[in-house]
Amino acid sequence: MAARPLRGVIAPLLTPFDNDLSIATDLYVGHAHWLFEQGCVAIAPFGTTGEALSVGIDERIAAIRALMDSGIDPSRMIPGTGLTSIADTARLSRACLDFGCNAVMTLPPFYFKAVTDEGLYEYFARLIAAIGDNARLFLYHIPPIAVVGISPALARRLHTEFPAQVVGIKDSSGDWDNTRALLDIDGLIVYPGSELPLLDALALGAPGCISATANTNAAPIARVIELYGQGDESSARSMHEKVRDYRLAIQEAAPIPAQKRLLAMASGDERWANVRPPLIAMSPDAGRELAERIPPLVL
Repeated sequence: MAARPLRGVIAPLLTPFDNDLSIATDLYVGHAHWLFEQGCVAIAPFGTTGEALSVGIDERIAAIRALMDSGIDPSRMIPGTGLTSIADTARLSRACLDFGCNAVMTLPPFYFKAVTDEGLYEYFARLIAAIGDNARLFLYHIPPIAVVGISPALARRLHTEFPAQVVGIKDSSGDWDNTRALLDIDGLIVYPGSELPLLDALALGAPGCISATANTNAAPIARVIELYGQGDESSARSMHEKVRDYRLAIQEAAPIPAQKRLLAMASGDERWANVRPPLIAMSPDAGRELAERIPPLVL
């Protein structure tokens, strides 16, 4: 049976930290609930935007459990689980799936360079076997960060041979031709990793997008998708222009420190500005300068 996509905007959840750089669970849970109120259909904890590779396996499991304990339905979560070893990725993925998460989002083994599609196929085939029953994966293609990517040919092969396990892909390549090729794979759920190509992607059957800037601009992105679904393409395009401008401003400033600074300013809670090394927090002055160029954030 084909997987049923979550239609709308999905937020790759920012991870707030206390001043000792432990996860600020109160902010984390509160932010997740606010994102659903803003129109997100799901959240993706511990993706790139969530500083996932700076967060340990047990920390991630505890944070996802805290989200569930707060009343968030795990079927509306697609946690990031991609690590370099099959054993660690399988362990984290198994925990998330046992919680009842919709699926997990998995990077390729990014440390190794000049790997072939055959090597990556073998990695994912063995990962699926290690995860075991009801393995459900979204591949995560982000070559600007991971360097190792997932070609459309490999995505097609994995989905064809493991249709119940490899159900989708997040394409954060920034390459529209790549996204379009992925959308041509029958039955594969494809989310662009940005709202910039959203209307073109929706026209080719994408169910929405997974965007970093949904952390601070979810409602307008959700509205674009809603208007398009209602057949009001003119209004959707008008709203999309505003969404694009917001994305480009945040993207230029670096999405993680920038959005955390905006949340610190809007909430009055300075903890929101904290990031884990090697990232550096955005200064208050830089935050104020950015805030002058975008619509005000209201929490």
